[in-house]
Amino acid sequence: QKNSCILPEDLKSFYLMTDGFQMTWSVKIDDTPMPLGSMVINSVSKLCRLGGSSMYTLPNAPSLADLEDDTDEEGNGDKPEKPHFDSRSLIFELDPCNGNGKVCLVYKHAKPVVSPDSEIWFLDRALYWHFLTKTFTAYYRLLITHLGLPQWQYAFTSYGVSPQAKQWFNMYKPITINTALLSEEADSFVNKLDPNKVFKSKNKTPVIKKKSPSQPAGSQKSHTSMTSSKTSSLGGNSSRK
Repeated sequence: QKNSCILPEDLKSFYLMTDGFQMTWSVKIDDTPMPLGSMVINSVSKLCRLGGSSMYTLPNAPSLADLEDDTDEEGNGDKPEKPHFDSRSLIFELDPCNGNGKVCLVYKHAKPVVSPDSEIWFLDRALYWHFLTKTFTAYYRLLITHLGLPQWQYAFTSYGVSPQAKQWFNMYKPITINTALLSEEADSFVNKLDPNKVFKSKNKTPVIKKKSPSQPAGSQKSHTSMTSSKTSSLGGNSSRK
């Protein structure tokens, strides 16, 4: 009522269920937990409007509208029109992103009447806008899918995430950070398993064991001759004694 605008139906249903959302998770490094992931949706009381006040408390201090660069390309090709910090748009902060930027709910057409259509945009620290999704539901899915990793919103910018954040992505979301590789080599993340080779039946020929004779004929003859020669030698010795 204060800003004369209506919340999107999906965001309104979210706030009717829970007044904001915050989930953090940590990793253990040398048995010491280190905070890593952070997923935040501001409560209704913290759904503050951006661009309405000056950045500093000094008199005649510049506001966000004064710092806006009007030379940005807007609506060229398939790129959506960027939000404005002045009265042409209404911008509300959904996620402070731990100081790495701001995820905002944007009403781009506020004159003469605020349009009910809204979008989710990311405002980086250099005050450049980056389009994320058209609906809050789609953004919420992105938030969960990216596990709240640091600077994950920068994956949707032209300059990408920082090298440090890319290491965390390679550990927990390798497919997300290697989308270019995935598009070039579709089979790079696919397990190349040939079931025909794995489950191939091997036709084993049965081994027939032949029963060996108890004693060969040749061995019997040699054994008999050796016995007779031993008997004769023993007889000769006894006769000599």
